[in-house]
Amino acid sequence: MHLIRSFFKKRKIDSGIRYIDLDETDSTNSYCRDGLNVNPEKGMAAPRMVVVSTDFQLAGRGQGTNSWESERGQNLLFSILCHPVWVPIVTQFIISECIALAIKEVLSEMTSDITIKWPNDIYWKDAKICGILIENKLSHGQIKDCIIGVGLNVNQHTFNSDAPNPVSLAQILGHEVDRQTLLEEIVKRFDLYLYDLKNGEYGNVAGSYANSLYRSHGFHKYKDAEEEFEAAIIEVEDDGHLILRDREGCIRSYAFKEIEFIIS
Repeated sequence: MHLIRSFFKKRKIDSGIRYIDLDETDSTNSYCRDGLNVNPEKGMAAPRMVVVSTDFQLAGRGQGTNSWESERGQNLLFSILCHPVWVPIVTQFIISECIALAIKEVLSEMTSDITIKWPNDIYWKDAKICGILIENKLSHGQIKDCIIGVGLNVNQHTFNSDAPNPVSLAQILGHEVDRQTLLEEIVKRFDLYLYDLKNGEYGNVAGSYANSLYRSHGFHKYKDAEEEFEAAIIEVEDDGHLILRDREGCIRSYAFKEIEFIIS
């Protein structure tokens, strides 16, 4: 059983969104999955979305076995629990596009050169500023629960892990940023994107995502299980596959973890 170590700081409900702030926890995704009681308070409607943030994660992780380095109280570590039952399972990657776009657009209001590195890392130039981990729980042919974990480097100035290219907002801007305000802006923008999906605006979301991609133009270096090669991004399919065209004109299709971006 997952061990939850957390201490409540404050809680608020705002327009159907409940915020829970923790001093520390194993991970906010695990907290949402295993330890969160989402029953509404007496006399109040159930929230449509719960946002759990923490100052420190004891077992924060990225995709696969990757860990996420973060100094206590310096960065944004949070998870969003929502229930996008209207999104078809075959196109569930659109949720990843929505959260990536929300973060990219908020950060782009603060600095230039913010892009989305497929599938959902957020980059400033050639450096990684944010990672996203999504867990969907399916039931009766629907997405019953969607947990979106985000690690965003905000005010940390030094990174000691072997991660190749981390950067923070403070390093980019030259000053610290209010984390709570940043969190609420991201959640608000993501909520608007979910509203777009409810209204069938899938094409607009996918188009904005494609236009926001890291290396969206020109040929760049990649590596798959067989070789290194140069290719240009053609599109990202509805199921999340990355479609490339190499120098010889061959079309290559990759699922997540099947292709590596070579960054000098």
